[in-house]
Amino acid sequence: MQRGSYGFEVRESDRLLDNESNIERVRTLFRDDAIISGKWGPGNPGDFDNGGWHSLCHLAAVSAVFKSASKFYWVGITHAGSVDRYQATVSFLGAPEHEERADLGSEAGRGLLANAELVGCVEGASEGHILAKSVIDPPDRFNGWMRQDFDRPAERDKKEGGTVWEHWCTTRDLRTSQPVGDSLLRAYLRLVSVLGGEYVALGIRGRRKYNHPDQLCALVIAGFLTRDEAVVDLRPLEIPLTAQRLFKEARPLDSLRAVERLSWPTPPVRCYYMFKRAIKQFSDRAAVEADLRAAGI
Repeated sequence: MQRGSYGFEVRESDRLLDNESNIERVRTLFRDDAIISGKWGPGNPGDFDNGGWHSLCHLAAVSAVFKSASKFYWVGITHAGSVDRYQATVSFLGAPEHEERADLGSEAGRGLLANAELVGCVEGASEGHILAKSVIDPPDRFNGWMRQDFDRPAERDKKEGGTVWEHWCTTRDLRTSQPVGDSLLRAYLRLVSVLGGEYVALGIRGRRKYNHPDQLCALVIAGFLTRDEAVVDLRPLEIPLTAQRLFKEARPLDSLRAVERLSWPTPPVRCYYMFKRAIKQFSDRAAVEADLRAAGI
């Protein structure tokens, strides 16, 4: 089955297929100037020569939480430090204070979630540490944006940092010739193929500015997600301060500790947790409906 103006390949469940055809559609879509009428969001000169829309750094930073009868699972993008690549993984607490992790696309990763249900998602941090903690980017890699500049302390530091800014750097070059940005794009498609379009909608709706509403409409037109997924009726919950610091560590082990401190609904109800700093910017259903109508969708 195919969907939207881009002809995205989807399963009967409406989930995108994680395949090479779709990864090239995603690569082209997030660099498509015409479908967003030039509304890329803010950036420096050259940021969009090889890079993607502004919303992509926020989208890639969102993680998901699954729950089984006995444990929580943290699903999101992590960093493979030895090769400087990003991957979609599922993590859980094994022995006390020990995190176990599997690739989301592997048989082991799929097996971990076989008896678990999605209970919600968590916004990526715009403050705190990055995933790639040991990386040293040269100044010419991502149009002058270097990931190490955004690795900030998790406590009492309000400077720009965290995984959102990390992915702002990596999404400045989405070409296949840039293996870091290419690995991030592939990891994100894998997440979307498992989590569905509501995961995409919640992440992009976290801001009313930076042309996110225009870019959400474009994603629906392209077929990256459906209209029904885009307008999911959900209001975000605020992450408590004690959990915020843990999430800002940008380590699955700390994120799992934070997850255990939050309240989670009983499936099929799901929730979206956001940081206090921008929770008031979230686009509610009425705003998204109005945006889609204005775009003729």
